[in-house]
Amino acid sequence: MIILTVLGKDYISRIDNLNNEVWIDGKKIDGKISQHPAFKGVLKSKAALYDLSNANKETFTFTSHITNSEVNFAFKQPKTKKDLERRFVATKEWAQSNLGLLGRSPDYVNTGIMALGVANSIFHEDKKNYDKNIFNIYKMAMENDLSFTHTFINPQVNRSIGYYEDSDKIIAAKVIRETSDGIIVKGARLLATQGGITDEVLVLPSGGNFIEDAYVYAFSIPSNTPGLKFICRESFVNGESNFDYPLGSKFEEMDSIVVFDEVLVPWERVFLYKNLEIACNMFSETKFNTMLLFQAITRMIVKTEFILGLAETIVHSINIIEYQHVKDKLSEVISTLEIMKSLHLSSRFHSTLDHFNTMVPDYKPLNVAIYYYPRIYPRLIEIIQLLGGSGMILLPTEEQFQSPISSYLENYLQATNVNATDRVKLFRLAWDLCMSSFGTRQTQFERFFFGDPVRMGMGLYNSYPKESYVKLINDFLN
Repeated sequence: MIILTVLGKDYISRIDNLNNEVWIDGKKIDGKISQHPAFKGVLKSKAALYDLSNANKETFTFTSHITNSEVNFAFKQPKTKKDLERRFVATKEWAQSNLGLLGRSPDYVNTGIMALGVANSIFHEDKKNYDKNIFNIYKMAMENDLSFTHTFINPQVNRSIGYYEDSDKIIAAKVIRETSDGIIVKGARLLATQGGITDEVLVLPSGGNFIEDAYVYAFSIPSNTPGLKFICRESFVNGESNFDYPLGSKFEEMDSIVVFDEVLVPWERVFLYKNLEIACNMFSETKFNTMLLFQAITRMIVKTEFILGLAETIVHSINIIEYQHVKDKLSEVISTLEIMKSLHLSSRFHSTLDHFNTMVPDYKPLNVAIYYYPRIYPRLIEIIQLLGGSGMILLPTEEQFQSPISSYLENYLQATNVNATDRVKLFRLAWDLCMSSFGTRQTQFERFFFGDPVRMGMGLYNSYPKESYVKLINDFLN
């Protein structure tokens, strides 16, 4: 049996060899991107996921009848409730290796590739190969254990409902011409998390620009495609010390603008073009969003477990557990964890087969979870801040503990149940989650993880089946 999952070192070598055009701080990265301070930590953390898969193939791989080989679990089409349970277990174990802080671990977009690939028939058009193209992309991703970033957001030039972009002033990426080889795309897209450190870029329809056919497309291309540029924000890796920056040094994912500088997208990489009906229905028909939420909510459960463990450790280290308000705050975290676990369990319990023979989780509890978590996550962060108090501010660095003043620090910064070094190490972990540039980005990321929270609320209301409850009232009144 051929095993197609790659080792961590192979993944890093592959990304290095792509030589993607990545810009940060106004400079183009030359040489190995895995050695750049902004990307070293996250690439190492992603490599650990690939190594974990190879160390435990029973959990993290399956035999694909498409490739006749063992491939990563994220590519498996779930056909039974047991399949969904296995996917949940594998997703959770991957997330636990990074405390749920990698919002774009490879299984996220790979799950979306699976959803598109197994439902490829919806992309069928006469005299086009779009359905075959997306299936081949799915197959290729499995065969090569590829990683993807994805983008479906246009630049925030004007968010008003009536805004229409002038065709002569290209900002949002659009097709500017067609050739016998493919479509030529020019403009920009947001917000590619991990842009530049994945094998491929999955480009999906953006809902704001469906007026012109030139904006209606979907494709996947290698990250080193000529003309493709990734312009990164400022790095939130403030240092490589695991003591000083225990989270940012390992899990800073980076976000980027994707610039298409007249990029040629080969026809065999296009799976949607100029078909507004498919563009509007593809996410619901393929269950793309539902399957992504299945992965994302699992990660959020792990992240909440981490927050609960962190909060509990803090209160015991400084001996404040007997205060009523402390237990009340910890109960808020516990309630959040149990709510998220219950919603995910409900989605698995009430899953059903769709017409593509995919066992699809119930979308209702998943939609509730993604409506709820962005609102409660800032409160979880606030609870950590409140429990830590002033201890979250006065945090010497590792270097200071190795200096001539270390004896003062050890004496004056000790806690009831831990020495000064361990207390500061713990509180720096909390600070990196709650107050550093890395941590505040995490909060904003969770707030808008699946889109505008108000729009998510509208979507939840509009899609939720309410008729039986209205009937209950009418029957009672009558």
